[in-house]
Amino acid sequence: MQDWLGIVQAARIGGWVVYPLTVLAVIALVIIVDRAWVFGRFASIPGDVGAGPDHAAALLRLPPQHALRRLLEPLIGHATKPAWWIEARAGALAFEVQRDMSRGLWVLETIVTAAPLLGLLGTIVGMMHAFRLIGNNGLVNPGGVTGGVAQALIATAIGLVIALVSLFAFNYFSRRLDRLVDELEALAGAWLSDLRLAQQHATTTPTPTP
Repeated sequence: MQDWLGIVQAARIGGWVVYPLTVLAVIALVIIVDRAWVFGRFASIPGDVGAGPDHAAALLRLPPQHALRRLLEPLIGHATKPAWWIEARAGALAFEVQRDMSRGLWVLETIVTAAPLLGLLGTIVGMMHAFRLIGNNGLVNPGGVTGGVAQALIATAIGLVIALVSLFAFNYFSRRLDRLVDELEALAGAWLSDLRLAQQHATTTPTPTP
């Protein structure tokens, strides 16, 4: 209980800069929780799911919003189309999946830069408040000066904490996204290779004469 009271007291000392920093912290927390749920639910590829026809049933067991199902299910449904059309469609689907999975990460990246700057602004405001209390004849209000310095330090500390948490989360989700894109490209490439081989075999196999 004393720890929570200490945090509230520190926020009060931090001044008005704490309020926009709190907004940034809430936004970052919402994005982190949302992306963690999305990547955990729709980006984990089971080991029994592949691109071959024998894995079609396992593919359908995935949620409709799953990244792998969103990529391969439309392609499998148009397996009779020419290879160039399927490749173009695969590229468009992969772009849509990557865009949806990375939703909100640019905001997280912005918070990484904005939070320390707001903390620095709080530092400047706090130091200006402390220096105003120093008159030409010496120190006027020692308590006010220390309060201004405390405001500067607290604003900086809060901004750095928000930036660090957001930075670690952004790097983690970016890495997860890169790994997901690599896995999707590998599975789609394997399926396209099998499709080209089947189409080539169908065109080269002579039709039996009656």
